[in-house]
Amino acid sequence: MTQTNPPIIVTRAEPGASETVKRLEARGLNAVSSPMLSLRELPETPMRNPEEISGLVFTSANGVRTYAARRGDRHLPAWCVGPATAQAAQHAGFKTVHESAGNAVDLAHFIAAKSAPSDRPLLHVANSAAAGTLKETLEAEGYRTVFAPIYEMRPAQMLPEQVTSFLDRSAKTILLLHSEKGASAFAALTKTIALSQCIGVAISARAVAPLEHANLSAIYIADAPNEDGLFAALEGALATLSA
Repeated sequence: MTQTNPPIIVTRAEPGASETVKRLEARGLNAVSSPMLSLRELPETPMRNPEEISGLVFTSANGVRTYAARRGDRHLPAWCVGPATAQAAQHAGFKTVHESAGNAVDLAHFIAAKSAPSDRPLLHVANSAAAGTLKETLEAEGYRTVFAPIYEMRPAQMLPEQVTSFLDRSAKTILLLHSEKGASAFAALTKTIALSQCIGVAISARAVAPLEHANLSAIYIADAPNEDGLFAALEGALATLSA
């Protein structure tokens, strides 16, 4: 294996991990799937009826897919952060899909710029850890907002044998990091493994923060917190290896 084609460990949760692996393999890269999180639905979470809300806010493709599996309505506007989430909403059959760039706070400002507050609240459908800034920002803009945690992400309990083998060899390896929680799970599973030959490529600064004391050989952070931004950061990492 050459320095210019190191293994790339994809820590993203499924089904996104498989999508990322396919995209990497289409570029001739050596991708290894190692989801650090798994999705568990929370069916006990109460859901507002469609006629009680003015729109749906999605901050992840998993939120779209989980909601779509529970509810058949598609007429409400879907406010989505980033292209992957918007694409999931389109595939799910939502008639009106609005796509913002950036993070959840950027999405809140986008909603405020593109619509007016309603007497009915917006419903933020997401994972249980996503409560906070989006709701606060929307409410500061005059939007009533209800948070509906309809799934949670659970950390992996072990690393795939192939990943452990790569890390034990202490050869150049790239860690593709999609979330802070995923990076935390990876850090917990590699406490006794040296990561000094690993290069972190992260979707945001927060997504690599749990590994800040892991002595990674280099860290690349996406300029935009989405899959395209992450791949651009990856290209930078690979270019440095081949220089």
